[in-house]
Amino acid sequence: MRAWRVDTYGEPADVMSVAEVPVPAPGPGEVLVRTRAVAVNFPDVLLARGQYQERPPLPFTPGIELCGEVAAVGEGVDSTAVGRRVVATSIGVMAEYAVVPAWSVHDAPDSMDDAAAAALLIAYQTAWFGLHRRASLQHGETLLVHAAAGGVGTAACQLGAAAGATVVGVVGSEAKAPVAEAAGAARVLLRGDDWIGAVKADGGADVVFDPVGGKAFAGSTKAVNFEGRIVVVGFASGEIPPVRPDHALVKNYSVLGLHWALYQRRRPDLVTEAHAAVTRLADEGAIRPVVAATVPFAEAAQAVQRLADGTTTGRLVVAVGE
Repeated sequence: MRAWRVDTYGEPADVMSVAEVPVPAPGPGEVLVRTRAVAVNFPDVLLARGQYQERPPLPFTPGIELCGEVAAVGEGVDSTAVGRRVVATSIGVMAEYAVVPAWSVHDAPDSMDDAAAAALLIAYQTAWFGLHRRASLQHGETLLVHAAAGGVGTAACQLGAAAGATVVGVVGSEAKAPVAEAAGAARVLLRGDDWIGAVKADGGADVVFDPVGGKAFAGSTKAVNFEGRIVVVGFASGEIPPVRPDHALVKNYSVLGLHWALYQRRRPDLVTEAHAAVTRLADEGAIRPVVAATVPFAEAAQAVQRLADGTTTGRLVVAVGE
C-alpha cells in the first residue's frame, strides 16, 4: 500500500514522502481500516517537526484522524464489524490502510460524506469536552472563541451556538471573518485590533475557548467575567503563557486544561456519549465540519504545510483514493 512517511524532522513539505509499505495486520484489540479520507490536524505539523508530545520512532506515518471502512478486526474486538463505515483517531493513518485501537473507532454519521466525517472526531470532541465537560457552558452565556475560523474554532462556534450561547469569535484577518460568522459567531473581532476592549464593552466573556495561547490567553484573563472559565486547548501561537494564580484569585475566574486524548484512555464511555450527542446534532443539521478543501493523496504534504503556515480556514482533508 501507499503510505506517507516522515524520515527526519523538519517542515512537512520537506520531510514527508510517499513509500510503498506492507498492509498491516490488526493485533488483539485493534481494527484494520481501509482509509477513505484523512483530515489534516495541527499535530501532524508538530509530528513532522518532532515537537509533538508523542514522538513515534523514525520513520513513521503521520496522520491522526480518518474516515474509512473496516477491513478486518483483531482478536477480542466485538465493538465493530467488517464493512462498517467508521471514523477513528490514531497516529499513523495517512495511508491506504491503517491499524487503529478498537476503542478509538466510532460509526461515521450517515448525514456526512467521507471528507466531513474525517474532520468530525477530534475537533468536535475537543470542542464538546471543552465547552460542556470542562466549562459547563450554559444557555445565554457569552462564549469567546480564539482562532474562530480554524478547524477546532469553527467546531466550538457551532457547538456554542447550538447550546444557546452568544458566540464571539477572534480571527487573524478580515478574510477569515465570514468563516467564523458562518459557523455561528454573532460577532467577529480581529486579533490585531482591541478585541479585549470590545469584549469587555459588550459585557465580557463567561467562557473562553483558547487553542492559541500566548497573547490570546493573556488578553482573555482581562476579558473574562466573574466566575468565568478559560479552557486551555493548545498553543498554536507557539507561546505557552504563564498562569497567574494571584490574578485568578482577584478576579475569581478558573483556568481549565483540556487534553482530549486522555478521555479516550481514561473515560472512553464519555467519548462514546459525546460522539452520540455530536452525531445527533449533525443529523439535525446544527453542526457540520467546515471543509475548506479536499486534496488528492499525492498532495498531502502540501496540505500539512499549508496548515503549518497558518494560511488555512476550516479543515483540509486528504482523499486517499485520489
